[in-house]
Amino acid sequence: MTTPESLPLNAFRILDGRGHGALQAWVPGQDVPRNDGLAWFHLNYADPETRDWLLRSELLSIPVAESLLDEETRPRVLHHGEGLLLTLRGVNLNPGAEPEDMVSIRLWIEDGRIISTRKRRLKSVEAIQSMLEAGHGPRSSGEFLVMLLGLMTDNIGEVIEALEDNMAEVEERIVEHKDARARESLADLRRQAIALRRYLAPQREALSRLTTEQVPWMSPDDHFRIRETTDELIRHIEDLDAVRERAALAHEEFVNHASEQLNRRMFLLSVVTVIFLPLGFLTGLFGINVGGIPGSGSPWGFAAFCLGVALAGAGIFLIFKRSRWL
Repeated sequence: MTTPESLPLNAFRILDGRGHGALQAWVPGQDVPRNDGLAWFHLNYADPETRDWLLRSELLSIPVAESLLDEETRPRVLHHGEGLLLTLRGVNLNPGAEPEDMVSIRLWIEDGRIISTRKRRLKSVEAIQSMLEAGHGPRSSGEFLVMLLGLMTDNIGEVIEALEDNMAEVEERIVEHKDARARESLADLRRQAIALRRYLAPQREALSRLTTEQVPWMSPDDHFRIRETTDELIRHIEDLDAVRERAALAHEEFVNHASEQLNRRMFLLSVVTVIFLPLGFLTGLFGINVGGIPGSGSPWGFAAFCLGVALAGAGIFLIFKRSRWL
């Protein structure tokens, strides 16, 4: 079986309608092989030869070809003739990448033909390619779209579930005050949640519109499964909103704890200042170099002064205790 890592950026498959779709030898610019099945072109739109072939191909109208090459990645669904033009976003699960750095895919789907374009690898597409190699892939255009949307939404759910687990760990660290770096982790989680929410909200709108589109190659079962996927995506977005709210509450708890610690320290400094202020006044007063200082001629003068300062400090401390300031 072909592994995802070895799959080419430009691929052409013929789906036999029974779940199998072998990779065909073809490159953009060559004549499209004749076939009786469902043809799937999966192309890298950053490749100059691919761009040139799409713009010159008789398989597509110029507006559709330009849309497949467009840098605009906002999710959308457009009904054109008997086909659908879609732009979708999936989480980035490529090695070393951040999930919120979304990967976009553009699709033209009609009866008997699928053309998809993207620049970076998308795990959901590679999963379909592997399933076709094993004979468990989609059997029609509608089933391909349903399967792709389901896989993309499942991957989104896994990322959000991991985000929720990380959020729970950060909350525990903040409540127990075990980790001074919890604030940094919390800020990172909030950033991820906000980015994912911003990117997924338009996709929810696109899928909601897709449930109302009527094309001849989509069966009632396909529409039902797309509605189920749309509901699942809505639940994931609601989970993201919950993560954002939990992050806001955790940040508030963190700020309150930091403010409480600061107030305690400031209060302690204030108490020390109040206690030592009169003592400092006394030591300053008795430290002036003029005549007439009480006890200056007595060998017990210094001891008596130290005892008086200690008693004054103890008295101030007792007053603070009785007033419940300590």
